[in-house]
Amino acid sequence: MHSYSEGYAHEDYFMQLARRNGEEVGASDPTPAVGNYIKFITKLLNSKSVVEIGTGSGVGGLWVLQGISPDGVLTTIDSEREHSRLARSIFEEAGISAAKYRIITGKLIEVIGKLADNSYEIVVIRPALDLFDMVQESYRLLKPGGVLIIDQVLSNGKVVDPTQRDPESIARRAVVKVMKDDQRWSSSVIPVGAGVLVANKLA
Repeated sequence: MHSYSEGYAHEDYFMQLARRNGEEVGASDPTPAVGNYIKFITKLLNSKSVVEIGTGSGVGGLWVLQGISPDGVLTTIDSEREHSRLARSIFEEAGISAAKYRIITGKLIEVIGKLADNSYEIVVIRPALDLFDMVQESYRLLKPGGVLIIDQVLSNGKVVDPTQRDPESIARRAVVKVMKDDQRWSSSVIPVGAGVLVANKLA
């Protein structure tokens, strides 16, 4: 099932190029199936404002930009300057107008804290560092009814194994538990890619 779902999603030339670039620098990018799922949700909500936390090599941004409204803007944030450079380069090579995106480099939680309240339809989170704080900030950023997508939330199965005590698994495990019980969200965990948690802001 996993290999079929990953093969179902078609990555174009620029996505494949970005993915290869990311592998060279160790960037964390969504799998094809996860990218396609994010594009699907973006289209479904007719999203005009999307925040991506964890730009990687630009693969995730390319998927978002395929689904975003014609007058929409992607805000993508990364702490690594090289990741931001790779993403900007691939967006330009793909012929995407600079008006369609803004790339911000800096400490993630500090950058997120400067974004406007209730202004985004979708927030996508990829890194595990400061994950709990980023989820709390996402609630503030999202419009009522907006969607939070946490990519790689199961760490390829490590999160469900209590013997895995590395910092990333611990952070993601804690957030999955909190989101399950948080009455402000309606959430579900989907076993695609390295695991995706999708949550709808209820109020």
